[in-house]
Amino acid sequence: MYGRGRRGGSPAPTLGGGRGRGRGAPLPFPRASSEASFISSMSQLGGEMEHLSVQTEPPAPTQPAAIPEPQQQKQQQQQLVPASSVKFAQRPDHGTVGSRCLIRANHFLVELADRDLHHYDVSITPEVASRGVNRAIMRELLALNSTHFLSRKPAYDGRKGFYTAGPLTFTSKDFVVTLIDKDDKGSVRKERKFKVTIKLASKTDLYHLKEFLQGRQRGVPHDTIQVLDVVLRESPSNNCTIVGRSFFTAGLDGKNEIGNGIECWKGFYQSLRPTQMGMSLNIDVSVAAFYEPILAVDFVAKLLNLGDPTRAATRHLSDSDRAKLKKALRGVRVKVTHGEEKRYKITGISPSATNQLRFAAEDGKQKSVVQYFLEKYNIRLRFASWPALQSGNDSRPIFLPMECCKIIEGQRYSKKLNEKQVTALLREACGRPVDRERSIEQIVHFNDVAQDDLAEEFGVRVRKELTCIDARVLPPPVLKYHDLGKARTVRPLMGQWNMINAKLFNGATVNFWMCVNFSSLGEQMAASFCRALVGMCNNKGMVINPAPVFPIRSGHPNQLEKTLAEVHSMCNNERKQLQILIIILPDVSGSYGTIKRVCETELGIVSQCCQPKQARKCSPQYLENVALKINVKAGGRNTVLEDALNRKIPLLSDIPTIIFGADVTHPQPGEDSSPSIAAIVASMDWPEVTTYRGLVSAQKHRQEIIQDCAGMIRELMIAFRRTTDQKPSRIIFYRDGVSEGQFSQVLLYEMDAIRKACASLEPNYLPPVTFIVVQKRHHTRLFAANRNQTDKSGNILPGTVVDTKICHPSEHDFYLCSHPGIQGTSRPVHYHVLCDMNKFTADCLQMLTNSLCYTYARCTRSVSVVPPAYYAHLAAFRARYYIEGDIASDSGGGGCVTGPPVRREAAPVRPLPAISPNVKNVMFYC
Repeated sequence: MYGRGRRGGSPAPTLGGGRGRGRGAPLPFPRASSEASFISSMSQLGGEMEHLSVQTEPPAPTQPAAIPEPQQQKQQQQQLVPASSVKFAQRPDHGTVGSRCLIRANHFLVELADRDLHHYDVSITPEVASRGVNRAIMRELLALNSTHFLSRKPAYDGRKGFYTAGPLTFTSKDFVVTLIDKDDKGSVRKERKFKVTIKLASKTDLYHLKEFLQGRQRGVPHDTIQVLDVVLRESPSNNCTIVGRSFFTAGLDGKNEIGNGIECWKGFYQSLRPTQMGMSLNIDVSVAAFYEPILAVDFVAKLLNLGDPTRAATRHLSDSDRAKLKKALRGVRVKVTHGEEKRYKITGISPSATNQLRFAAEDGKQKSVVQYFLEKYNIRLRFASWPALQSGNDSRPIFLPMECCKIIEGQRYSKKLNEKQVTALLREACGRPVDRERSIEQIVHFNDVAQDDLAEEFGVRVRKELTCIDARVLPPPVLKYHDLGKARTVRPLMGQWNMINAKLFNGATVNFWMCVNFSSLGEQMAASFCRALVGMCNNKGMVINPAPVFPIRSGHPNQLEKTLAEVHSMCNNERKQLQILIIILPDVSGSYGTIKRVCETELGIVSQCCQPKQARKCSPQYLENVALKINVKAGGRNTVLEDALNRKIPLLSDIPTIIFGADVTHPQPGEDSSPSIAAIVASMDWPEVTTYRGLVSAQKHRQEIIQDCAGMIRELMIAFRRTTDQKPSRIIFYRDGVSEGQFSQVLLYEMDAIRKACASLEPNYLPPVTFIVVQKRHHTRLFAANRNQTDKSGNILPGTVVDTKICHPSEHDFYLCSHPGIQGTSRPVHYHVLCDMNKFTADCLQMLTNSLCYTYARCTRSVSVVPPAYYAHLAAFRARYYIEGDIASDSGGGGCVTGPPVRREAAPVRPLPAISPNVKNVMFYC
């Protein structure tokens, strides 16, 4: 093993060429006599796992080809899960380790009075897609038929659900509603008639919910929670713009421009959740991008950076400008500023300039648009050289001069934001903890449930105070460095430490390296940077040959692939296979993805990219960070947990344990030609659990379940055996990117995959598994009650853990803020244990997870997400570069990169190019 002076033997067999496909004959797992009794006892756990496996093969698409793709996926998921039979791990106890502290959470206690809840099903004909129109129909119905509803105030979800706190006078009844659309002046634009059928669907009460909250019932009463959630969302739904589970209004804390005709609105998120303290309303600040309500010509000027639009009125827009404009305005609603006020939805822009557009007038003669506006509205068009906005369809287009159109307020901008806009949006979102807490309190005052008649009718009362919680701050682990350094061990302070006097625990040896410079840096400056970097690596305990294989080679940014291939060929001719290729990136961004694809999938080179501006500065901090990356890419290890070396970590150090991390990343919304990418990483050293090998696999578009899970796990188990001479006797599986609605599907399928992978290696081989979901995309925020118990950023201290009050009533979960705050308000990570055959106590799992967060290889600070899950995300994101190039973008930021819905029939899965075996053997994704 690495910590005992042993490198990992021969490399693991390449079963899938980087795609994780489990081909090839099984590698025998000889059973040591000392393990025989253990494996025998593990077979008794088969019964415990049996209810988790409802099928033995991945779901096959058995539906007819005519069924659209999204519907196929939905039906497959329904086939896969008799979800009500799945039971998740129960909370073993509450944690006690750590120093006590008092914090506040943005959860607000919901008090419930007994009510006789009735659920009615609503059917509207003709069917309407818009929730807003549906709500308008139901408001009109209630206003005209109050006697049928006994003056009750019903709650409506905008679709099928209609709820009352008591029975109506009927069990089923049809109504006819006339919806009248009026313009801003009150004039009738059009009338539409609808048939509305309301039919009793079910009755419910609060008994089962109270039993669930008390832990006496395991099944979640979703129907009851749904009723209460709709009640609390009714008022903001009628008064705000709805985006997902968030509500936005221009009157809440103002709005700010973020560039190119887009503005940021602040809103709020709310979600009703069952917790240990009872029902809780989680309220948080949200931000979203909206179109500015300005004239279309002003929007175009801002979008294309034209400055004062009047000065650009005679400018002819280029083809690229027209394409950009068409993409930005498609689907936007505008109202005209001339004549009778009308509203239109933009479908595109005219194929030619406005002064070239002609149409058939009422007398049958052709008339130009410019002439028409001059004669009828006495408007002389000043922007006639610009294209017109087009509404209607191509066969009967309606052309609207841009200067006569104004964008209607409250339209969300759903396209991808550029870097400048994202920065501005994040600046609005990332308020300091004290500011965010104040904003949340303002939201509670703005959305005052106490003044809500509907909430009062349903017996719902929401407290206005943030929930106070007795939390704990876990102690940081002691980190072990090399014994030759002055600092052999380090105890982090406030989640951070430095290694000024420390040397890397396992410094890698690099004999063959080289540098390629694609930037404008001069040869001497590039050489000076390389000398400083090599010096830093050697100073930190690595052994790097001071002389590169060849002198620094300069390459043109337009010849990336050619230059890299030539370097590879030169080294091979000298029979010197590069261990590290240092690459100084071009001055203009956009080549990173191409470099990584060529190096890792075509040439088999492990590379380290450096920014030219950092190479110019050559700061010691930057050099140290790069040295950390180079060491793990060359097969070394930076630091390990001292308790792991001393075998003092419960349920990790006692028997050979492998830790997995898994994640699935999806392409940006609107990008339907790219597959989803799954990544699984696994620890390759025990007991230190510091080095992780990663595999990636492409799969069906937006498929969250890892389709090739068994093959990837099998290959990683084989690699663990080869590097440690041990077979795993325990599995800990951290699974990232899973929402609560997917818990059952993911657990059933991926636990089944783990069993198959183990069974393929040895009969009756069944190591116990602990399966933990890692969630960061939630809206729980924690604030220090005592300002003296914060870090420098004003956030709660790193290591703060919560497993009471706001956590699940009976299942095993906890919130952990393992990292120090940098900017904004720290987001704790929510860990939810779905299956636990290893019988972790709360303290054991919380301490293990927190300690692992100090082993992230790329920095000397604790990270927010447990490293196995973090590495899996990095590996999946790296693989997306292989197929998308530099258009790949991390879509993890709170609705910042969104787009139009994908087409109904997804594109075929494009396989990933195979990662070279020598690259796959190291942590290439760091």
